[in-house]
Amino acid sequence: MSKRGRPFKACRNCKALVEREVEVCPKCGSRSFTDEWNGVIIVLNPERSDIAKKLELKDKGRYVVKIG
Repeated sequence: MSKRGRPFKACRNCKALVEREVEVCPKCGSRSFTDEWNGVIIVLNPERSDIAKKLELKDKGRYVVKIG
């Protein structure tokens, strides 16, 4: 699947992964999105996740590892 054919896009500000039809990021309120991203992190319990702490993720959700 090409990058443009992905069902999700990433917020450039907070790296949240959202469905294509979303116009405002539910995590940070940004309207800046990109199709150029790699890797996915799913955070279920940010208080107990070492990865979430390292990436400074405070909320549950899907996030991308790298934008760009």
